[in-house]
Amino acid sequence: MTVNSLGIYEKALPQDLSWKEKFNLVKKLGFNFLEFSVDESDARLARLDWTKEQRKEFRDLMWDTDIRINNLMLSGHRRFPLGSKDPETRKKSLEMCQKAVDLCVDLGIHNIQMAGYDVYYEEKSENSRELYVENLAKCVHMAAKKNIMLSIETMDDPFITNIADIKQYKKQVRSPWLQAYPDLGNLSAWPQNDPAKDLENGIGNIVAIHLKDTLAVTDGFEGKFRDVPFGEGCVDFEGLLRELVRLDYNGSFTIEMWPGDNGDDDPVAEVKEAKAFFDKIFKKVGIEQEPVD
Repeated sequence: MTVNSLGIYEKALPQDLSWKEKFNLVKKLGFNFLEFSVDESDARLARLDWTKEQRKEFRDLMWDTDIRINNLMLSGHRRFPLGSKDPETRKKSLEMCQKAVDLCVDLGIHNIQMAGYDVYYEEKSENSRELYVENLAKCVHMAAKKNIMLSIETMDDPFITNIADIKQYKKQVRSPWLQAYPDLGNLSAWPQNDPAKDLENGIGNIVAIHLKDTLAVTDGFEGKFRDVPFGEGCVDFEGLLRELVRLDYNGSFTIEMWPGDNGDDDPVAEVKEAKAFFDKIFKKVGIEQEPVD
C-alpha cells in the first residue's frame, strides 16, 4: 500500500467561482490540492504579474481553507516557446519562466510543470530544438537558484512523447532541478511508446503524474488528447497504477480534465464521477489517498 496525494486541475472546476469558493470546493470534493494554470491566455498569463498584495491575498486564502497548490502548469510556453525563431518570443518565454519561479516562491508552490514543446505554432527544425535546449538550461538555472523544481510533461506533440525523451534532455541540462512529469494519457496515445517500460526506466525522475484518458494515434487517426471520458480511451489505468505501486511511487497524482473551462453544464458532477473512477482503481491496486482534513 502506498500513500499518494490526489489533486484536481483548476480548469475542471466552475470558472465563475471566487478563489475561496474554488479552494473550499476542492476540499469538499475530496482532493488534497489544486493544480494552478498559467496557460497561453492573456487572463492566465496576467497571473505572473500579480502584485504583492494579490499574492498575499491568494496565499492567505490557501492557508485559511487548508488547500495547497502542488504544481504550477506553465503551458503558456505553447504561445511563447523556448525554441522560437523569433528572438523577442524567446525573450518573452524566459521572462515568463523567471516570473513563474518568483510566483511559486511567493505562493509556496514547489514544482513548475513545463510544456515540452520546442515550438508549437511554428515549424519544427534542428534549430528550434537547439534553441529549446539552450533556453531550457537558462530556465533550470533560474529555478535552481530558488529551489524550485522544473518538470517536463510528456506531451500531445511529437517533440517529447515519453520519459526517455525527457531523460535525453536531462543529459544536455544536468541538474537535479529538472525532472519528468508524465501524463499517462499522452504516454499511452503514441504508438512508439511502451508506457510500462517507460515508467520502469524513468521512475527515478518522476515528480508528479497526470491522470488523463486519450485515444491512440494510428496511421489514419491523429489521436485525441483531451476530453476523452475516463475508461473510454486507450489508457490501462489499472495496469499502470498497479505498476507504480510496485515501483513505490509516492509522488502526487492530478486528475486533468476541462469541464469547467469548456463551459459544460455541470462540471462538479463530472469531477465527482472522475474521482469515483479513480477511487475504485486506487482501492483495487493498493493506493491510499492522503487524508483530506
